Amino acid sequence: MEINDRNNADFIPGTFNIYTQSGLKHEGADSVADNRLKMDGDIILVPQPSDSPNDPLNYSTKRKLLNFFILAFITGFTAATSNDAGATQDDLNEEYGITYDSMNTGAGVLFIAIGTNTLLTAPASALYGRKVSYFFCIFVGMMGAVWLSRSKDTADTIWNQLFVGASESCAEAHVQQSLSDLYFQHQLGSVLTVYILATSVGTYLGPLIAGFITQYCGFRWVGYVAIIISFFVLLAILFLMDNTYFDRNKYNKKLLDEHRKVDNMDTKNDKEHEADSRDQGQINVVETYQESFVSENGAKETKNSYWYDKKLVRRAPNVIGTGFKQYMKLLFMMFRVFLFPGVIFSGFIWGLQDALLTFYLTVEDDQYYDPPYSYSDTGVALMNIPCLIGAIIGCFFAGVLSDKFSLWMARRNNGIQEAESRLYFLFVPGVLSPVGLILFAVGTDQHWPWFPTYFGLVLIGFGFGAAGDVALGYLMDAYPDMVIEMMCGVSVINNYIGMIFTFACSPWLDAMGNTHTFIILAVIEFVASMFAAVMIYYGKTIRIKTTRWYLDYCRLRDGI
Repeated sequence: MEINDRNNADFIPGTFNIYTQSGLKHEGADSVADNRLKMDGDIILVPQPSDSPNDPLNYSTKRKLLNFFILAFITGFTAATSNDAGATQDDLNEEYGITYDSMNTGAGVLFIAIGTNTLLTAPASALYGRKVSYFFCIFVGMMGAVWLSRSKDTADTIWNQLFVGASESCAEAHVQQSLSDLYFQHQLGSVLTVYILATSVGTYLGPLIAGFITQYCGFRWVGYVAIIISFFVLLAILFLMDNTYFDRNKYNKKLLDEHRKVDNMDTKNDKEHEADSRDQGQINVVETYQESFVSENGAKETKNSYWYDKKLVRRAPNVIGTGFKQYMKLLFMMFRVFLFPGVIFSGFIWGLQDALLTFYLTVEDDQYYDPPYSYSDTGVALMNIPCLIGAIIGCFFAGVLSDKFSLWMARRNNGIQEAESRLYFLFVPGVLSPVGLILFAVGTDQHWPWFPTYFGLVLIGFGFGAAGDVALGYLMDAYPDMVIEMMCGVSVINNYIGMIFTFACSPWLDAMGNTHTFIILAVIEFVASMFAAVMIYYGKTIRIKTTRWYLDYCRLRDGI
């Protein structure tokens, strides 16, 4: 069996034989099997698709793009609704006397809800299919928007964010899992570019659009617009989105069983001919089996009906009864992901971007309405545009280019791709983002002309897009069969870091001022990014040492 198979004794998660012309050479059974590998040019497809017309990896380009668009829209929309409450703060303060500290508490509740609900909903994806979590989260978010539109007191302001945060949780891990259902390993960097881009558009344009709505229609319309959009998103989930759950183990099991039979062939032959006869026997068995495998690997399956593919709930074949006991087992198992150093590293890198977001948005809201800037609601909202420009550049830098770089590195490494090749793309944002933080803070304090301050925001946005792409892409490459579990771990760390920094933000700025606070943040961002060098050096060793954890988790999860 070849290196990409987790049943191989030499298997290491995150290490892939990606090119045939320079891949590992095997004798006997393996060489026969290698000739059957499905390719994209000279790139080995990981995972190997079945022949079933119902395999999401075999969907037409048009069908994949439709699902991709819905997933990207959900990502951008939930990011927008999670960041639009700031546009309502002035009106709530003036009309009802709700303090800014209370609304800051609401932001902390938002972060807690995102991380916690990501964890709580993840097992449902494995047991009941992919769509149910999206529908549930968007529906809960719509309830949060209703509450926001009816807000009249402090409790309303805080607790509607619990529902809004729960809504965004579906974009924290479930989207990445759905994308990995649809696309191959060598495409994930480019695919994640669009995911992070959607996150960035929602994060930065959400407050901008909400600012326009508040200024011209009133703050309640921020909630009304979210309700309307949520309704149409729910319809798209019901009637347009495919349930991409696919039991790939069903198609691989017979082949793996046959490999085990081959490995155990043996001892009835004469001792002097034992080695030769075993080798010949292995080749014959695998050749015979490969013929049946090609015909039984789903090629004769009937294509699912429209309504079957669009089912909101698709129970996994191993679900017993309601699946509640299995759900609880999976939920408690997920806490194991926090033992993986890669989750801690990626979660901190991505979480730091949310923390920085809190700080520069707070400075904009607290200081740019007042002299000498005296910006209007629209003027402050437009400060998100340079951040978005930077994020777009960062996404393409760390997404598309990192895909090409990873393939180039694999060619230089005898066709073997290592997950750590993406981490090289943290060094540039690790320098530019801290420079942007300092430019923004000093420019704000010293009342510099707009260009250096706004250029600082471009660099900060560049760091947001690039760091997110690298952190998530690295983890998806390192542990590809635990995508949703790993993304849940990142989400919990990411959002709890965001929550801590949200509560610390205003007191910290009041105590130290913009310049000193942002210099400290710049140092933290620089050190965290440069830690990528440690992960590049020790990352494969860490993956080797966590291989047993990874395999045991997958075995237990798939056997529940």
